[in-house]
Amino acid sequence: MKLFSSVHDVTDINALAKEALELKRNPYSHTHLGKNKTLALVFMNPSLRTRMSTQKAAMNLGMNVMVLNIDKEGWALELKDGAVMNGTTVEHIREAAAVMGEYADIIGVRSFPGLKDRELDYSEDIFNKFVKYCGVPVVSLESATRHPLQSLADLVTIEELKTKAYPKVVLTWAPHVKALPQAVPNSFAEWMCRADADFIIAHPEGYALSTEFTRGAAITHNQEAALADADFIYVKNWSAYEPYGKVMPGNEDWMLTNEKLRATNNAKVMHCLPVRRNLELSDEILDGPNAVVVHEAGNRVWAAQAVLKRMLEGS
Repeated sequence: MKLFSSVHDVTDINALAKEALELKRNPYSHTHLGKNKTLALVFMNPSLRTRMSTQKAAMNLGMNVMVLNIDKEGWALELKDGAVMNGTTVEHIREAAAVMGEYADIIGVRSFPGLKDRELDYSEDIFNKFVKYCGVPVVSLESATRHPLQSLADLVTIEELKTKAYPKVVLTWAPHVKALPQAVPNSFAEWMCRADADFIIAHPEGYALSTEFTRGAAITHNQEAALADADFIYVKNWSAYEPYGKVMPGNEDWMLTNEKLRATNNAKVMHCLPVRRNLELSDEILDGPNAVVVHEAGNRVWAAQAVLKRMLEGS
């Protein structure tokens, strides 16, 4: 594997999830693969779970890890080809990415969207330029449109905890105080549309995701109907795809509560974290027996380790 940016970089998602669970049982069984190899983690935006889980995964494989918070510790990057760099940018991404490729065997890149220009965000300009110029395998640590390591961990969690071969999985929109990217719901939808699951997306009117990511999913504006007999509920806020980055007033009643859980099949409740308590999810859910958000976050290690293992095996 030379690239991990979406579900489309994986031939068999079930096999990859199974591999992650095997690594969970035997974390140090492949430390020889990473000996004298270096992973560089490049962050243009904040991170807790992605940084720590990917770093831990690399260490389990025997790798050295370097972390660069480029928004705070690096030079301001120029992205435009042919630019006359007489402004605030100091280094072109062509040289920056190429130099990082000299120092690392694998590079992870995290970059959020601006939520102002949909065409620019969905072009994945920053991530794709790293891929083009660094010369080594690249793993997405979340991009403008996708978060594949999170989605793989979500799949691993569902595979690990499901009690039936074909569970009902619901992705439901939740309220928030600001506009958030579509990356996590886009990515989760993509992976679930290829998983062994009955997959439904519930959201208020005006929050439809791009059909590029939701083909194969059932979609409804009726949260109550969607939650009926659900086995897993994935709670996440996102801003509108059209008009891009917008948040419509109202819809506070979409927060998941124990009352709404009564209609489910004692559903496990998932969230990528961080979560705004009593806005996106109620305390009673997060502190109750149905929440698996910490377990899910723990599986971020094994998802990342499975991907890094395949990259090392292919190097």
